[in-house]
Amino acid sequence: MPTRKGFLMAMMEPTPVMEEEFNDWYDTEHSPNRASIPGFESALRFVCVSGWPKYVSMYDLETPQVLNSEAYRVVAWERFSPWTKRVMARVRGQYRASGEQIYPGHAITGDMARLTLIRFRNAPDEEQPVILKGLLGNYERRQETSQIRLFRSDYDNRIDYVALVESRLPFSEAGMDLSQFGDAGKRIDLFNQYVPYWTRGHLPGVTTQS
Repeated sequence: MPTRKGFLMAMMEPTPVMEEEFNDWYDTEHSPNRASIPGFESALRFVCVSGWPKYVSMYDLETPQVLNSEAYRVVAWERFSPWTKRVMARVRGQYRASGEQIYPGHAITGDMARLTLIRFRNAPDEEQPVILKGLLGNYERRQETSQIRLFRSDYDNRIDYVALVESRLPFSEAGMDLSQFGDAGKRIDLFNQYVPYWTRGHLPGVTTQS
């Protein structure tokens, strides 16, 4: 059986006064640094159009153990750059998740028009089957859906399940049948809709005047 892929996810929102600097930091330092680490297969950002906080970053990993590698440790935590420390001290709504991809186990983030993120907070592992069943029951047969994934985060000694539903179009009906999740539906504390974030920059051949 192939090894399950890992993931790293981070949510946060800058204050309005520092949003430009926040995106400069992400676009020119934070995302490129992580994308260069062996075992990081993607480094993608999304902007929230329904829900909060405003930004989420998603990193697909070859395995969950990538976050234990020396290559990752040299840019993480106590080795954060001064710019990273400055920005991180001024954002709100921080949430970090990391662990393994439960379903389908080996997929990476694809191209999409919308990303639906559903978080099941503090969910025991025995509820994993019903969470997956409810997720597939709600989204697998919808024509807009392009990919469904379920992740188990064990960050900071807390088990959360995070579902990501990629779609080619916004869902014609944004609602969800909670009954398909059974008691696990009571654990949903985040139901956000995102669009892909486009790294800022100048169009080729277009210049600005000072």
